[in-house]
Amino acid sequence: MAAARIGQSLNRALRTRFNAGNCRSYTPKINFRAGNNFSSGPRSPEQLMGELRVVLTSKEMQGAQELSNEWFALADKDRSKSIGPDEFRGLMETIGLSLQPAESDALFGVFDPRKSGEISYTEFTNTLRGEMPKFAASLAFMDQYTGHYPSAMASLRRVQPRFDAAETDEWLESLEAVLSHHGPTRARFLIHELMDEAVRKGVPISSSITTPMCNTIPTDAEPKYPGDLAMESRISNLVRWNAAVMVSDGNKRAAGVGGHIGTFASMCDIWEVGMNHFFRGKAYGGGMGDQLYIQGHAAPGAYARAYLEGRLSLDHIMNFRQEVKGGGLSSYPHPRLMPGFWENPTVSMGLGPLQAVCQARFFRYLHLRGLADTSASRVWCFIGDGEMDEPESIYAIARAGYERLNNLIMIVNCNYQRLDGPVRGNSKVIQEFEGVFRGAGYDCIKLIWGDTWNDLIDNDHDGRLIEVLERTPDGDCQRYAAKQDGRLIRAEIFEANGLADRVAHLSDDELLSAFMLPGGHDHKKIYAAFAQAEKNAESGGRPTVILAKTLKGFSLATFQGRNTVHQQKTLKDEEMLSFRDVLNIPLTDEQIKNPKGGDFFRNPGPASAEVQYMKERRAQLGGFLPSRTPAKTSTLVDLPGPDTYTLFDKGSEKPMSTTMAFAGLLRKLMKLGDFGKRCVPMVTDEARTFGMNAFFHEFKIHAPFGQHYTPVDHDILMKYSEAPDGQILQEGISEAGALCTWIATGTSYSSQGCPMMPFFIYYSMFGFQRVGDIIWQGADARARGFLLGATAGRTTLNGEGLQHQDGHSLLIGLSNPAVIGWDPAFSFEVSYIIEHGINEMWGKDKDLIYYISLYNENHPMPALPSEPDFKENLLKGLYRLRAAKEGMAHTVRLIGSGSIMQQVLRAADLLEEYGVATEIWSATNYGELHREAVRVERQSRLRPHEPKPTCHVEKFLGGWDGVTVIASDNITAYPQLIEKYVGGELIILGTDGFGRSDTREALRRFFEVDAESVTASALSALSRQGKVPADVALGAMEKYGLTEDRPDITMDHEWQA
Repeated sequence: MAAARIGQSLNRALRTRFNAGNCRSYTPKINFRAGNNFSSGPRSPEQLMGELRVVLTSKEMQGAQELSNEWFALADKDRSKSIGPDEFRGLMETIGLSLQPAESDALFGVFDPRKSGEISYTEFTNTLRGEMPKFAASLAFMDQYTGHYPSAMASLRRVQPRFDAAETDEWLESLEAVLSHHGPTRARFLIHELMDEAVRKGVPISSSITTPMCNTIPTDAEPKYPGDLAMESRISNLVRWNAAVMVSDGNKRAAGVGGHIGTFASMCDIWEVGMNHFFRGKAYGGGMGDQLYIQGHAAPGAYARAYLEGRLSLDHIMNFRQEVKGGGLSSYPHPRLMPGFWENPTVSMGLGPLQAVCQARFFRYLHLRGLADTSASRVWCFIGDGEMDEPESIYAIARAGYERLNNLIMIVNCNYQRLDGPVRGNSKVIQEFEGVFRGAGYDCIKLIWGDTWNDLIDNDHDGRLIEVLERTPDGDCQRYAAKQDGRLIRAEIFEANGLADRVAHLSDDELLSAFMLPGGHDHKKIYAAFAQAEKNAESGGRPTVILAKTLKGFSLATFQGRNTVHQQKTLKDEEMLSFRDVLNIPLTDEQIKNPKGGDFFRNPGPASAEVQYMKERRAQLGGFLPSRTPAKTSTLVDLPGPDTYTLFDKGSEKPMSTTMAFAGLLRKLMKLGDFGKRCVPMVTDEARTFGMNAFFHEFKIHAPFGQHYTPVDHDILMKYSEAPDGQILQEGISEAGALCTWIATGTSYSSQGCPMMPFFIYYSMFGFQRVGDIIWQGADARARGFLLGATAGRTTLNGEGLQHQDGHSLLIGLSNPAVIGWDPAFSFEVSYIIEHGINEMWGKDKDLIYYISLYNENHPMPALPSEPDFKENLLKGLYRLRAAKEGMAHTVRLIGSGSIMQQVLRAADLLEEYGVATEIWSATNYGELHREAVRVERQSRLRPHEPKPTCHVEKFLGGWDGVTVIASDNITAYPQLIEKYVGGELIILGTDGFGRSDTREALRRFFEVDAESVTASALSALSRQGKVPADVALGAMEKYGLTEDRPDITMDHEWQA
């Protein structure tokens, strides 16, 4: 088998080489050089190689196949083994290449240049293939022109219309003159000015996406700093000190708890300027203040500030990352763990930026729909420069740009380092990011240089220093920061480029000091950038980004800027002493070396000038941040009455799917006055699939700028209708973006005191499997709402193939403690589950996520069962749908869920033909049955002196010695969660394995969840119990065509055409 597979691979490679126009191969290719013509007389090795290639390619599949088969027969089918000269000659004869002894030796020598006397299969194929072609690109692309007509397309420019050619030539000649006399920097400046002026005059051109590597706001344009700089510097130092010591102390006392020192050290000054002058608290007005998305690794900084403010105690910060006993601080921003403090979880990198964008968008949605005044609420998002590599970050940038979210301000912490090393060691990350953000439509503010270094930029009369700085890779800048050697900076940046005179007035120490205080650590320049960003938010029409240059581990002299800074968890005594001296922290050597009860944490006390200043600033800005103040929804919103959910009680003979049942109920909910306005239906791009296209005209799709086109279906009733106050959120093809919008919706009861209920319906496979991390983020954020996994079921969504047929989302969802996963079979089950969810989330203020599998298979819907307490049991996860008929010899229990319930009901009819009665049960929630059973087991374990309690499953299914068959459209591991609590013989049928396309009937037969398989399984189990002869079960299997043989192409290693 191994030889056959390798032979096929070689053959495909040969065919690809010689039939490139007709075949596309996705297997590794072996390309061969062209063969030579045959000639008479003794043949040279080159001629023999040519003939060998012809032989291997002229016999279609046979040549290479024969070669590999024979090779591995000779080499005992072991790729590591080799063959010698005699075996080689015989092998050539086998595939049709006759060789004289001398020719064989010569050809063998081609494959054995080492003269080892043997060749391996790899050596053979590599030599036959020849040298690999060189890769088309090289590092030269870094310096190539990338304008509208790049160098590879320059010839096209000459044939494009040039209008007045003479005038065009004059402009080009002027450019050439500027370049000749003043250089490229002056030319770039003039072109930028010309383009900006053209835009101001209304010329429809795109602005340049990068600008010179200077601060966007010149020194003479900076506003006057409104605060006490000396005071704020002391406060920053205290916060930075306590944050670092918190991590170090925690790891010394509880080794391994982790934490990060370098990240907050780099962003502390930006954070503090924002806290003292810009970030609006919950009481600010015009909304409930600003939303902050802080870098997760910088969480100790937020704790350190809250400690000074008196919001956290010394005990709190001495229990950083020690939460089990209560009173500790979570590792990162986790509202689920600290519900009164954190509001937005961010540490799963990339999700913070995307969530921030969707939050800003949802604030505008609330405002445009007249549900909440969010006019003064901004969203500030801190992003690490390494985090920008996450795909969610890039999508977030694009989305905010085309949505024109002027209430969004992003701050990229450009400390040039990610976890292991430089972010872009060979280039300029700030310049790169500027291009990305400006290209996406942002106002971009570069905050690169601190005051002293910026003086050098301001005095750069010819632009040569800017050119040098733009050519200096980030990796070198990181090295300068780590080495902390002013002489090195002078030599490599200035002297090596003929610019020594520019810094002759500065000593090495002064030059180093200027370099080591970039813009992201200069309070005045930070304030200028923030003030401009705030102005943009108030009067601009675009989002803003601040690209702030910082130093990772700033002020921690022994490891700032080093590649290991991210892994730094503790500070040695000498490092703490040095750090203390740099920050001027009033602590003695003894307090640091031999601390007693947290002596090395520094808090000047509530009456100190520093703390009074902090509190005064926060009072003026509307209160402390971060802070989470959720509204009590149960007191704000009148919930729908019980009659709302009875629309399916009588059942329906007309076939319908549970998806259509949901759509009907949702429409009814949306028409319920104030509650209805708070319902937010959400789709990615599949509303028509889910029967919700009728919503478009009635409730309209939210479009903040309205609908400025005439839709193609404008002349029909259910037309595609968009409006600024539209209720439906149509998210486009992005489950990640939609889930983040769902979180913003589901947390609006906290962020704006405006409860909103999201109903996000999507292809179920694109939920937990694709964006499960974001659902965890939603649980952490304490979001409340419904996730509807439509087109569920591995055999129910029958035509989509391997990846899209879902049979495991409910099991994955169970791993999230906040998720309650449901698998309803009937429309009334859907209705009562949604009623239960609304009452739990809004009536009882529980932070839960209800996930409901919905199916697209139409079938009649029954009326409510007559069983007592059926609704209570339904909501516990299991109820009896139908009792067994009396008078039959045997009874089995059949348990179904979802669409497979129809197969269970049909199996009941088939079993009657064998004299077997059936008791039908509906399992709406195996996950909650399992969780309840685990809780009961724990209670029993801890109370051995009390009678053993009984869980719900055991209460109904435990005392049974008969046969139970469970069938579902999920993998068997999901219903197996209750296996140990079911009495008697239990058979579980599920859809384990990869999905594939076919009819539902064929798929259900393949996975053995059809009615016939359920019937045969029940009879087989009865026969094992001795209640029916084995021949009865075998006869049923033969009758229904059930066999033990079940080929599976996805797991077999051979494919037959």
